[in-house]
Amino acid sequence: MDQNQSISQDRLQKAIISKKRPSPPNSFTSVRIFAMRALLRTKHAPTALLDITAMPILFLLLFTYLFGGAIAGSVQEYLQFILPGILVQAVTQITMYTGLDLNKDIQKGFFDRQRTLPIWSPSSLVGAMLFDTLRYTIASIIMIIFAMILGFRPQGGFFGLIFAVALLLVFAFCLSWIWNVLALVLKSENALMTIAMMVIFPLTFLSSAFVDPETMPHSLELFVHINPITILVDAVRGLMHGNVMLSDIFWTLTASGTLLIIFAPITMYLYHKKN
Repeated sequence: MDQNQSISQDRLQKAIISKKRPSPPNSFTSVRIFAMRALLRTKHAPTALLDITAMPILFLLLFTYLFGGAIAGSVQEYLQFILPGILVQAVTQITMYTGLDLNKDIQKGFFDRQRTLPIWSPSSLVGAMLFDTLRYTIASIIMIIFAMILGFRPQGGFFGLIFAVALLLVFAFCLSWIWNVLALVLKSENALMTIAMMVIFPLTFLSSAFVDPETMPHSLELFVHINPITILVDAVRGLMHGNVMLSDIFWTLTASGTLLIIFAPITMYLYHKKN
C-alpha cells in the first residue's frame, strides 16, 4: 500500500514539474468518464434505484390485482394487456431524472467547474444520458422478468420483447431532451419535477396503457388516438404479442425523431450559452 502511494506521489510530482502540457481527452473518453461518474453516484446512493425497481413492480401489482377483475374479468388476461402500458409509464416517468441531475449539477456549481476543463463541453450531459439509457434497460428487464413470474406470456417471443424494449429505449432517449431543456431554464429541480409530472401523468393515463380507448367517451377517444404515448404503447404491445402494426412503429419513430430534432439543438444552444 505504501509503495503504491509512493509511486502515485512520484507521478504527481513529475506531472507538476514537467512543463509539457498533457493532451486533452477526446470526446469519447470524456463522455465515458462522465457516464462512469453517473454510475458511481448511483452506487453510493443505491436508494435511487427504487425508481427503476420497486415503483414499477408496485404499479404492476396494484393495477393488475386491483383492476384486473373489474376491467378484463380476469387478472391473468389483464396482465397480458397492461404490462406494456406499465412498462411504458415506468420508463417514460424516469426520463425526467436526466434533467433533474443536470439541474442539480447547475445548482451545486459542478456545471461551472467544467469551464476550466479541456474537454468537449456537452460531455457530462451525453455521458449522463448514456447511463440513463442503461437505467431504462434495467427497469425494463426487471419489470418483464417479474411479470413473467406472475404469468405474463409474450406471444411475440424473445425477439418480440427485444424489439419492444429497443423501441421504448429510442423513444425514452428522445423524450429526455425535453427535460434537459427545462433543466437549463428552470431555477430548481422541484419546479422541473412538478412540470414533468404534469406532462407525463396525463399523457400516460389518457392513453391505451391501461384500458381500451374504445371504452372512453368519443371526444376523449379522439385525443387518446393521437397521443404519442398511445402509439408507443400499441407498438410495444404489438411487438410483445406478435401482432404489431407497422404504422405504429413508423409513427413512434417519427415522434421520437421529431422530439430529437426540436429539443436536442435547443438543449445544446442553452447548454453552450449557460456554459
